[in-house]
Amino acid sequence: MQIGISSTLPAQNLHVFQARRASFKCQQSPLNPLAKPHSSSQKPVSSSSSTELTRQHLSNLEKLLQKTNQVDPEPVIKAPANGSIETKTPANGSIEIKGKGLLEGLKLSRIWPEMRAAEEMSPRHLNRLQRLLSKTMEYSPRNNLGSRWREYHGCNDWSGLLDPLDENLRREVVRYGEFVQAAYHGFNSNSAMSTDEAPLPRHVALPDRSYKVTKSLYATASVGLPKWVDEVAPNLGWMTQRSSWIGFVAVCDDRREIQRMGRRDIVIALRGTATCLEWAENLRAQLVEIPESDDPTQKVECGFLSLHKTPGAHVPSLAESVVEEVQRLIEMYKGETLSITITGHSLGAALSLLVADEISSCAPQVPPVAVFSFGGPRVGNKSFAERFNEKNVKVLRIVNNQDLITRVPGVPIDQGLEEQQEEEQRNESFDRVFNMFDNNNPLAYSHVGTELRVDTKMSPYLKPNADVACCHDLEAYLHLVDGFMSSECPFRSNAKRSLVKLLHDQRSNVKQLYTHKALSLNLEKDLFSIPMASCLPSPS
Repeated sequence: MQIGISSTLPAQNLHVFQARRASFKCQQSPLNPLAKPHSSSQKPVSSSSSTELTRQHLSNLEKLLQKTNQVDPEPVIKAPANGSIETKTPANGSIEIKGKGLLEGLKLSRIWPEMRAAEEMSPRHLNRLQRLLSKTMEYSPRNNLGSRWREYHGCNDWSGLLDPLDENLRREVVRYGEFVQAAYHGFNSNSAMSTDEAPLPRHVALPDRSYKVTKSLYATASVGLPKWVDEVAPNLGWMTQRSSWIGFVAVCDDRREIQRMGRRDIVIALRGTATCLEWAENLRAQLVEIPESDDPTQKVECGFLSLHKTPGAHVPSLAESVVEEVQRLIEMYKGETLSITITGHSLGAALSLLVADEISSCAPQVPPVAVFSFGGPRVGNKSFAERFNEKNVKVLRIVNNQDLITRVPGVPIDQGLEEQQEEEQRNESFDRVFNMFDNNNPLAYSHVGTELRVDTKMSPYLKPNADVACCHDLEAYLHLVDGFMSSECPFRSNAKRSLVKLLHDQRSNVKQLYTHKALSLNLEKDLFSIPMASCLPSPS
């Protein structure tokens, strides 16, 4: 039975409905083959062609579904029953989530892990992950330091630049860390050293082409392995050699870079522990007096001092080589504005302090000396730290919260007892006991300089329970520094450093979400085809 419109509407509203009905146009689906512009001459479709039209309709629907499958799937987001969330997928593939009511201002990814995983797998995050896994290295901008170079070199102990971390200082710290990576690569490429003749000059591939290497540096252990070691394991080779290539001296030789930095920079880069005898020296943790010091209370670790001062059969000691080369460069560039930057990782960080102490008084007018150390252990006692303040040598220690190497050797006098000293309101009797314990205890170590503290748990890519080797790894340090903003802010979203080397060296410590996505992005083959200047494994 058909019901007329006039029978369902009041008479007074009938003319209004008919006027609107005349202007109404039905919009049909583009999938429908009948959706064509209407014309007065169009004839109705016969019933005989209905089967063909249905097949065409299904074919169009299948094509649309195939196109939809090529786009990343829309994330599944769970929300409370009383809140509504609207998801919108623009044409560019990014997903926009709009909350309504109170949910709009909430960080839902912190409340529901499912939403966090969905957000990390969105097209926006996948594009960013693919960029960070690309072969091309992308750096933070190098701004003109100009007249502020002394500030970035530590003249004010980096006051106001660390928390939040200044972007220019971040780039400088990462740049000096890459010099240490070049030192690791230079050793790994040719670790063996002849015991019968002096070593030949060594080529070092520097990450910064505006610098050139002027001298190779060697460290020699004063201890040797027992003879039975050669009988039990005669093929250890370079692992048991006493003298080893440990780093280099380089100088900036590019006019534009000198103008950008505001001075000509001399860099001394030192690698970490590699050979068995270097490990043996690390374990000699007793404090000994500094030979050149007039103060008998100034002491450093015995093993570090041995590697610094001991000459080899065909190479001079590390201290002698550094002083000789720095004096030569100061004389060569006399009249120019110079700076000396010493950088190192692990054992190299410890030796950097001894090198800085050595060259700070090697000439009448020594340029400003600064140390950028990564994952460095303690080197000396409190009197040794005060010695640096007297010589105006600036030290910036980059420390990972989870790195155990930064807490050894010895008893941490600079942490527990100083806190207790403040609680006792600097009681005079306690001061006497503290000073006596500090000066007489053979294991009373203290850190030197200013600290920049990062945390593995702040990285969105590394597992929060990463092992000891990852927490001490140099590439992990540079990754954390590149992403660090401040102690109160998470990892910055616009971090520039590539993840290729980190994923290559620390695959087991990278979150599975990103290792699996690296596979899905077909980057697995690229990761293993890239020659890596890898650091030697850290202790675990």
